[in-house]
Amino acid sequence: MRSRHSLRHGTTPTARTYTTGATDRKELPLKRIALLGSTGSIGTNALDVVEHLGDRLGVASLSAGANWRLLAEQARKHRPDLVALADTKGLDSLRAALLDTGIEVLGGDDGIAAAASIETADIALVAIVGAAGFPASFAALNAGKPLALANKESLVMAGEILMRLAAEKGVPILPVDSEHSAIHQCLRSGQPGEAKRIILTASGGPFRTFSRRHLAEATPEMALRHPTWNMGAKVTIDSATLTNKALEIIEARWLFGMPANSIDVVVHPQSVIHSMVEFSDGSTVAQLGMPDMRMPIQYALTYPDRLPSNAPRLDFAATKELTFEPPDTKRFPGLLLGWQAAAEGGTAGAVLNAANEVAVNLFLNRRIGFADITRMAVRVMDSHHVTHPVSPEDIFEADRWAREKAEASTPTGV
Repeated sequence: MRSRHSLRHGTTPTARTYTTGATDRKELPLKRIALLGSTGSIGTNALDVVEHLGDRLGVASLSAGANWRLLAEQARKHRPDLVALADTKGLDSLRAALLDTGIEVLGGDDGIAAAASIETADIALVAIVGAAGFPASFAALNAGKPLALANKESLVMAGEILMRLAAEKGVPILPVDSEHSAIHQCLRSGQPGEAKRIILTASGGPFRTFSRRHLAEATPEMALRHPTWNMGAKVTIDSATLTNKALEIIEARWLFGMPANSIDVVVHPQSVIHSMVEFSDGSTVAQLGMPDMRMPIQYALTYPDRLPSNAPRLDFAATKELTFEPPDTKRFPGLLLGWQAAAEGGTAGAVLNAANEVAVNLFLNRRIGFADITRMAVRVMDSHHVTHPVSPEDIFEADRWAREKAEASTPTGV
C-alpha cells in the first residue's frame, strides 16, 4: 500500500554536512526511517538517536500497537508522512489528535504494512515485539528497504524466507540486538569464511544464582527485575528463562550463515562484552560497550558510517572485573531449544517462538509457574513435525498450530 503523502518530501535524500572531527567535515545524506514499534523501549531509544543525529536522520513513518497518545506525541514532534496503529480501537482518537497536521493515519495490519513499506523511507527499523513483527519485516524487505532488525522473532520464525527475500531485493538485514550487532562488527575484522565460532554473551538474567527450588517459586515481579538492561516485559521474561538467548542462537544461525554447532553461549553478568567471534587462526575479537541500546540502534541506522553517539562511554578504570561462566542448562533448559530449532530449521523456530509467547503470557497472568514456561515450549516442540516453509502463509500456519497446541496444554484449574 502506498501512502497518499508518499511523495511529499520526494525520493532523493537531501545532502547535509556532518562534523565528524575538529577538521574533518563529511557530506552525508539525510536518511529517513520507517520506525515500526515507535512507542516501545527500542522505538523510543531510536527516536532519541534520531534527535541526536537530526541532520543525518529523519522519520518517514511511525507505528505503534495500542498507545495512540504517545504515538500522536511522537508524530507531532517528528512529522512523519504516515502513522499506523495496530489496535484500531484507538484509531479515531489518533486521527482526531493529528487532524491539523496533514499526517496520514492508518490502522490494522494493512496500516502497519504501509508504514513499513512507505516510499519515502530509506531504511525500516522493525522494533515490534514478538511474532507481530514478522509481517512488517516482510513488507519492508519486499518493498526493497534495508532492514534494521530489532525484532529477532522475524528471523526465528522465517529466517530462510527473509534471508532469501533480502538477497533477491539486494538489501541488507542489519541487526539491532546488541549481541548480533556486536557479531556483525566483529566479523568485519576478518574475511568471509574465516569465522569459526560465534560466542553470544548472556547476562544470566535476574535468576542467575537461583537454585531450582527457588526458580519454581519465582513470581512475575521477580522475573521482571533485570539486572542490567531496561526492556519490555516479554523480552525481560525471556531473559530470565534464557529463552531470549535460545532465540538469539536461531537469529545468529540465519543472519551469519553459521551452523548451530558453531554458535556458543557464555554467561557474562556485567554485560560489557556484547558478543565475540573466534576466527580460524584462534584469535577472538570482542565488541565492548556500556549496556545502552542507543549504540546498536545507531550503528544499524548509520552503517557503514560510525558517527558520534550520545551513549555513555565505557570507563575501563571503573570496570573492576569481567567474568564468564557456562550457562546451566539444567536450571535453564529453554536454552537447549535454541540449538535444537537452529539445527532443525524449517518451521521449528516459528513453533518455538509461538509456544514461548503463549507461555510467557500465561506466566505474566499467573496461570502457570516460571518453570512451566519452558516445559510448555518443550511439549509443543516435541509434538511438532518440522516442515520447510516457502511462503509467509506457511509460517502463519505453523504459528497458529503452535499457539493452539500450547493453549490446549495449559493445566486446568489455574
